[in-house]
Amino acid sequence: MKKTILLSLLAISGLLAFSQKKEKAISIIPEPVQINRGVGYYKLSDPISVSIPNLPELKLTTAGILGKLSATGKKVSVSANSHTASFRFVLNKTTDKEIGDEGYRLSVKSTGILITANKPAGLFYAAQTIWQLMPQEIENNTSAKTVSWQIPQVEITDYPRFAWRGLMFDVSRHFFTKKDVEDFIDQMVQYKFNLLHMHLTDDEGWRIEIKSLPRLTSVGAWNVKREGYFGTFAPVPKDEPRHIGGFYTQDDIRAMVKYAQDRFVNILPEVDVPGHSMAAIVSYPDLSCTPGSDKYQVISGERFMDWPGPVARQDNTLCPANERVYTFLDSVFTEIASLFPFPYIHVGGDECAKNFWEQSDAIKQLMAKENLKTMEEVQSYFEKRVEKIVESKGKKLIGWDEILEGGLAPNAVVMSWRGIKGGIAAAQLGHQVVMSPTTYVYLDYMQGDAISEPQVYATLRLNKTYEFEPVPEGVDSKYILGGQANLWSEQVYNTRHLQYMVWPRSLAVSECLWSPREKKNWEWFAEKVENNFGRMDLQNVKYARTMFDPVFNVGKDVNDSLIITLSTEVKGLNIHYSFDNSHPDNFYPVYKEPLQVPKDAVMLKVITYRGNQVMGKQIDMPIAELKRRLARGNRDD
Repeated sequence: MKKTILLSLLAISGLLAFSQKKEKAISIIPEPVQINRGVGYYKLSDPISVSIPNLPELKLTTAGILGKLSATGKKVSVSANSHTASFRFVLNKTTDKEIGDEGYRLSVKSTGILITANKPAGLFYAAQTIWQLMPQEIENNTSAKTVSWQIPQVEITDYPRFAWRGLMFDVSRHFFTKKDVEDFIDQMVQYKFNLLHMHLTDDEGWRIEIKSLPRLTSVGAWNVKREGYFGTFAPVPKDEPRHIGGFYTQDDIRAMVKYAQDRFVNILPEVDVPGHSMAAIVSYPDLSCTPGSDKYQVISGERFMDWPGPVARQDNTLCPANERVYTFLDSVFTEIASLFPFPYIHVGGDECAKNFWEQSDAIKQLMAKENLKTMEEVQSYFEKRVEKIVESKGKKLIGWDEILEGGLAPNAVVMSWRGIKGGIAAAQLGHQVVMSPTTYVYLDYMQGDAISEPQVYATLRLNKTYEFEPVPEGVDSKYILGGQANLWSEQVYNTRHLQYMVWPRSLAVSECLWSPREKKNWEWFAEKVENNFGRMDLQNVKYARTMFDPVFNVGKDVNDSLIITLSTEVKGLNIHYSFDNSHPDNFYPVYKEPLQVPKDAVMLKVITYRGNQVMGKQIDMPIAELKRRLARGNRDD
């Protein structure tokens, strides 16, 4: 009898422990610094009362809180100094040194919610955490009556690891409207990003009004419509009308800057020089070193560069030996500095083709005069002069890691994109660095198998992005400002595909930049991402589900027969397959060991399930493609 009672108590104890363990699994992206799960929930009162400081910086935060809580169907009221409100947002009178300027403490008890922070930004980020603690229907008010509106009791202490948590949006290759940019900001701040890098100029378009140089937008902002694979289009006839594109007026820029500031986001403007400057050269041909540049056109996706190199077929570089270039840039940066309060201006510096410089008499004369030995030193000469212009406007210069070549400008900040080596080199020279390596955070890369994704030149899966570590081993972290992910838009034609490329990989980036390094856990993160998809569905945000798709690896056995190994990024999935050209479902064979290709089979079709639920898309893989990959070392590009 005693033994039975003891076993029963142990069973109950085990159930309680299991229940508490499940309750502790609170899904928040990015993962907070510290979470202590309590027992039970706070059930939202009716009406809901909110207390938040009545400050201009919190006007938008207050409106956002009221808007979100309206999804509950309950009446919501707001005041400034209530001690009995359901939701109390409080600014500390004495600075809480642990949480800094963007951190917060969040306490959810059975009686209500208390949020404290040193600065308004902390209260804003706490609100983003609250929405993830609540049922996902908070994102949409269509089912308020059927939802149990409650929040788990919890104590959270949270603050960012890095101050620079950015996303780069290329609005030059394809133009996106002011509303598109504002929607992008709304999505990024939910995951505590605070920096929007706008790539405003390139060969395909100049997107910002410069009043002293009107041709930059009357001419340089327009090209022709082409759809397909960017960089492969046929040459554009001279007489074809140019009405695709657009630009932001200075009033648009002011409005976007204000929109971002209200959400505690800074905007970093980029004017990409001396390469990537065809739109500027078409507008003002005397900026080029090369005769005949007055015949050039703004690029619409036709091939005009050869890779690797780059080697330019047409000269898309500003001329470092031309004094008019520096007068031009002085005008540009004067107006840009007045529009963007952020203390940095990005000047590009990447992928500068130098083959036309090598042929230029003006460049040769400059090299002799300034004792420059290489084309990299010519670019360094240019960057150092540009830095003086930027600093004369009260701003700091930041550029891609090519600005290291030939000698770095004295106070330049380096954005390391060609891996991490440029960032390491800059930090070792005592320069500040933003880490943005292609190997982890290039969002224009394919995120699944090339056989099923819009073709780009490389693949970057979600689990690889989650490996991003902004502080390389051996580098003093004081030089690392933070990091960002970059979305180049050559192959991004619309906002739906934009969202598909950004999410969920940007969720991984947000966690790499906000959360403590030691708290990263891929399996738990993948579960949180899946939980978050329901919220994105309710927000009508498109995202990729490629984390559920199979990964192919091909080899040969001792008999020289083709052997296919399948895996998934996410655990707990069954891979169903067929070789008979029919479409597999969850009644088809389950992959358990490497597959030998049947004689005469031409196609392997695969799809993933969790139980009876389809998780990934069907992928149709030609056997001929697998043979090609084997010959190329399992590369799928």
